[in-house]
Amino acid sequence: MALSRRSFLVGALAVAGCSYSSPTGRVRIAAGEPGGFYVEFARLLAGEMRAVEPEWRVEVVATLGSVMNLSRVAAGEAELGLTLADALAAARSGTEPFTAPIDLTALGRVYENYMQLVVRADSPIRTLADLTGQHVSLGASGSGAALFGGRLIDTADVRVIIDHHPLADAVAALRDTRVQALLWSGGLPTPALSELDNAIGIRLLDLTSYIPALRDRYGPVYDQVTIPGGTYQAPTPVTTVGVPNLLIPSPSLSSPTIAATVRVLVERATNLVPQQALGTQYLDVRSLIDTAPAPLHPAAAAMYRELRG
Repeated sequence: MALSRRSFLVGALAVAGCSYSSPTGRVRIAAGEPGGFYVEFARLLAGEMRAVEPEWRVEVVATLGSVMNLSRVAAGEAELGLTLADALAAARSGTEPFTAPIDLTALGRVYENYMQLVVRADSPIRTLADLTGQHVSLGASGSGAALFGGRLIDTADVRVIIDHHPLADAVAALRDTRVQALLWSGGLPTPALSELDNAIGIRLLDLTSYIPALRDRYGPVYDQVTIPGGTYQAPTPVTTVGVPNLLIPSPSLSSPTIAATVRVLVERATNLVPQQALGTQYLDVRSLIDTAPAPLHPAAAAMYRELRG
């Protein structure tokens, strides 16, 4: 006989040693900036959560990105949050920009962010070193791009004039040549960058050579990834740095809500890919449990085991 949703969750939570109660109440998802894929993914997730759990009041909260999301989740100001793996590692170890360790778990690895260092197509700048002495936007303060950008500049030992702009402002500043480059951490293609590309033409810089040093200094949170040719107008692929995105729960979030959220991630994965996204970067059920540098929440681990049979 088929299990009901309630019976299914009871069985999963029994494995985790948790008592069952209906996953009801308010669920705030700390997402990211308008125009970025954090917000788009969070909206899709919220919609699927409401579809399977009508009792949930799911809200998507716009933020400036990973560092802000981690702080809000840790403070109980959001029940779920999206974060880059390097920011999560910094939070758990209490290293800059955090002042003390934060004990956080994860529900799943949901997709890959691509670090996109963008210049105008008509710019003479071809490498990161060419930006010496130039104005560069390294993402909004409180974003994962800002954290990574600082690390990249330090690792490369390049002296630039650092600005911190949200995406829309950074795009306008590059268009108007108030900055000579912008760093964006996001999915492919990012609509705001596609629009800029159509308006003035853009070029992405190859960051391959800095990956070994970044991994040596900060650990294996940085991957080598390729932005396919044609993602924007340029036909040539570009190699850059990829960082996994993780969905994290508030320490106070109930185990039934965590288990039910994991079930949404697994069973509705195909509905959680933004329409404009390149599919290869998004939710892969096989990699959901790879949540390093944070452990899976026990209720999430129990649900994954149950779903795998």
